[in-house]
Amino acid sequence: MLWLYFIISYLIGSIMFGFLITKIIYRNDIRNQGSGNVGARNAGRLYGKTAFVLIFLGDALKGALVILAARYLQFSESIQLLGLALAILGHIKPITLKFKGGKGIATFIGGIITFEPILAPVIILGFVVLYPFMKSFTLAGLGAFLFIPVVLLLKNNDWLSCIIALGIIAMLYAAHAENLKERLKPNE
Repeated sequence: MLWLYFIISYLIGSIMFGFLITKIIYRNDIRNQGSGNVGARNAGRLYGKTAFVLIFLGDALKGALVILAARYLQFSESIQLLGLALAILGHIKPITLKFKGGKGIATFIGGIITFEPILAPVIILGFVVLYPFMKSFTLAGLGAFLFIPVVLLLKNNDWLSCIIALGIIAMLYAAHAENLKERLKPNE
């Protein structure tokens, strides 16, 4: 049952709402537009707020669904987070789009807030505190995620859950590696 849950988590992550919504509503392949990324941010830049919200919510739902399924099956917190990691991996490297997907942020947010709702204000507060210093949505958002393992630890989650959460955040940082290099490059 556990391996089936892990496989289904990856496959749920591989449902690419950015690709589906832009193909159905706008009759375009988002992979050939803007940054080429199939995520909500690229869609929002190209098609506006409605596209952003629809895709963000669809992608967030994937993360939430994986956590809720694990809870229904009475899996441990560590297994829930491993399922979320696989859903995010499915989003970043989807079998459905030849392993070229999004960055995983919305799927992570949907899953981690479903896992522990108190993390929503933590992420928002972290972002609000970091943004004035970093002047970048990407850097402030990724920086805010670093508070998550700390809050989980303070909330008496087991060490393994905190380590898995940190691993997921590292996966998100890796997915943003090119963007981070560009933003952290010193001005010449």
